[in-house]
Amino acid sequence: MARVWYEDPPGTAPAQGLYSHVGLVQGGTLALIAGQLAVGPSGEVVGKGDFAAQFAQVFKNLGDVLAGLRADFGAVAKFTTYLVHSQDIERFMKLRAELFPRLFPRPVYPPNTLLIVDRLVKEEFLIEIEAVAAIDR
Repeated sequence: MARVWYEDPPGTAPAQGLYSHVGLVQGGTLALIAGQLAVGPSGEVVGKGDFAAQFAQVFKNLGDVLAGLRADFGAVAKFTTYLVHSQDIERFMKLRAELFPRLFPRPVYPPNTLLIVDRLVKEEFLIEIEAVAAIDR
């Protein structure tokens, strides 16, 4: 059975947001989940110019992928987040602070690397998030 837990080892600097320094995995199979974008069910870009709408769609898509693997967000060992605009960092932090307590049963969250990039695969995309999860197979 796959088990994921998070730690901030002694002597480490405080995390600069809702994340832990380390995600540990015991057992199971690692699922390397491709970056999810704000794409709706028929392939359309959701929330053009609307960061909050894109954030919500990206997490919905991540949840759908996890559900398809018979898992949930508790299986996530690590996120990597890509933003197109540095001005969206505070908005990202606020939206994540609202969402994460609903996704994770304890107030301890997966590691996250946040990167600002020039653009994503389509100009309209503002955010992309990939994940590593531990699943039972």
